Amino acid sequence: MTVDHPFEDPQLLKQALTHASTDGPVNNERLEFLGDAALDLVIAEHLYRAHPDLAEGELTERKAWIVSRHSLAEAARRLGLEDLALVGRGLDRRALSRSVLANLYEAVLGAIYLDAGLDVAAEYVQRTLAPELVELAARTDDRPAASPKQLFQELCQRDFGALPRYEQVEVRGEAHSRAFLMRAVVAGNAFPTAWGRNRKEAERWAALEALFVIEREVQA
Repeated sequence: MTVDHPFEDPQLLKQALTHASTDGPVNNERLEFLGDAALDLVIAEHLYRAHPDLAEGELTERKAWIVSRHSLAEAARRLGLEDLALVGRGLDRRALSRSVLANLYEAVLGAIYLDAGLDVAAEYVQRTLAPELVELAARTDDRPAASPKQLFQELCQRDFGALPRYEQVEVRGEAHSRAFLMRAVVAGNAFPTAWGRNRKEAERWAALEALFVIEREVQA
């Protein structure tokens, strides 16, 4: 599978596939920014319409799973974006990180949004993230969903015999608009960091990142 969109402006696609490591005058970071915003809106509307009975917190957690680096990297692999990417000497196109792959997906989406508008971009998201959307729908039932922190704590008690703790890695912004970077740590294992508007939110996303890592290791 490849980027399934007939671009009116092919230069947009080239820019979307150009990683900053190429050190050229143009890269995909601005398109990634735009694609991230478009993706958030598309998935938020999809979940709002598909799950009219879910509260804001549950919708937020489901959206976080869909737009996570894990999900977007899988979609990028299905699209073969690693084979199309333009990268510098410091990166191996055959072994791109999950973060780089997810950014490629968002950049391509941003390019499609500029090239053809939000409706076409939304259709692209629905098509290319179909497996994740189907899996999410299958997970949804009438029972209240356990939070990522609850699930991670239960897993840690079962597999490590210990409770996780959350470390604050960084704080940005002024007092009225801060962002917190946190990571989960258990039994000497530190998991990927995650940002949040407060410590509680950042801890929730950090727990979700930890669950993705453990899930990937189990599937390997």
